[in-house]
Amino acid sequence: MKLLSIGECMIEMSGTGEAGVFRTGFAGDTLNTAWYLRALLPRDWTVGYLTAVGTDPLSDRMLAFMEEGGLDISHIQRHPSRVPGLYMIDLKDGERSFTYWRDTAAARTLADDADRLAAGMADADVIYFSGITIGILTDAARATLFEALAARRAEGARIVFDPNLRPRLWSSPEAMCAATTEAARLADIALPSHDDEATWFGDADPDATARRYRDLGASEVLVKNGGAEMALAVGHDLRPLPAMDRVTPVDTTGAGDSFNGGYLAARLTGAPAEDAARRGHAVAMKVVGHRGALIPPGELAGL
Repeated sequence: MKLLSIGECMIEMSGTGEAGVFRTGFAGDTLNTAWYLRALLPRDWTVGYLTAVGTDPLSDRMLAFMEEGGLDISHIQRHPSRVPGLYMIDLKDGERSFTYWRDTAAARTLADDADRLAAGMADADVIYFSGITIGILTDAARATLFEALAARRAEGARIVFDPNLRPRLWSSPEAMCAATTEAARLADIALPSHDDEATWFGDADPDATARRYRDLGASEVLVKNGGAEMALAVGHDLRPLPAMDRVTPVDTTGAGDSFNGGYLAARLTGAPAEDAARRGHAVAMKVVGHRGALIPPGELAGL
């Protein structure tokens, strides 16, 4: 079985705990989920990543990092003149805020070539993408991605979508919501976060979010809610999931992405949705105890 994650990997600058001192790494929402999927899925699964990077030394290091983490990088494109984007994490009481430099990042071209995109997706059994994936693309490239996803879904691939709403990537909230809705119509599994959906779609509660994504065509929806009561829709069954244990975070970067990785790894190997949600939560609790989005796979032993 092969899972392919599509999106943007960036250079991450995260604090070390010493004032003014940062460490560099590599991360990005869909890369983070792919990283945790690779750590948690059986070895007979292939986990690939599709993006575009440059030909510069940092791009070389980024690809080496992915490959060392066990990811299939064979469909990553090399852009001759662009380089990866960069973001810096600022922390206050464990909650993070970001500053980005990504306007001309290579990843923005990942869907410019329809044939290369289709070739990269051709043998994937499961395809994962996010609201950031579609937010960094031009209108034409986004349409190319949607067409390719629809084609693969028609051929039997399962499509997973995390809306991950980021208004700064869009010309307007209306454009973001319209594109998010279009993307959701392609998804078999949707993994929205209620706080984002309440802000931008006006959902009154997690159940309302779950119903909206189910009505758009997803057969499975898990509405994340920051550890509070979630909503789960599988087929016509819609039910709440109780609040789960909380920890005091060191850094919440990657919390939702790692939850997605834990949840999907469990679901794709046959676990009931409720058990998968508990596993996703356990992975996220481990991740928020560290600085930065990614932790070594060995830290997840036993989860």
